Amino acid sequence: MHNPEEQFMREALKEAQAAAHGGEVPVGAVVVCRQHIIARAHNLTERLHDPTAHAEMQAITAATHTLGGKYLHDCTLVVTLEPCVMCAGALFWTQIGKVIYGAPDPKRGFTLLRKPLLHPKTIVESGLLQEECAQLLSDFFKRRR
Repeated sequence: MHNPEEQFMREALKEAQAAAHGGEVPVGAVVVCRQHIIARAHNLTERLHDPTAHAEMQAITAATHTLGGKYLHDCTLVVTLEPCVMCAGALFWTQIGKVIYGAPDPKRGFTLLRKPLLHPKTIVESGLLQEECAQLLSDFFKRRR
């Protein structure tokens, strides 16, 4: 039996697969509040012609609309790829309680800066289903070359 966080990452992976089917870089995210998914999203940068339409940004917008406020203190973002600096900045402003990501992003991930970009109270966990998350990205880019 999978733990709840693994189940949520599997839902984020489904979103990432939907992104790939739409020609988007396969990144998916869910926002969980009190063990319930309140938002799910994937990259939409190509479809929306918007470089800010990352999965995390879409998930933040959906979650804040669902909750009716800008703070996500009691929420967890589960995302297949380490958030970029832009997304980490947005997550800072939400004061999200926890971020869990699957695959690291050695080129654009927020941890490259070696400065805390998230809110000081935000808990970060990495590597959940890392191989599956990384493989989805690797396969996508192999097909595009």
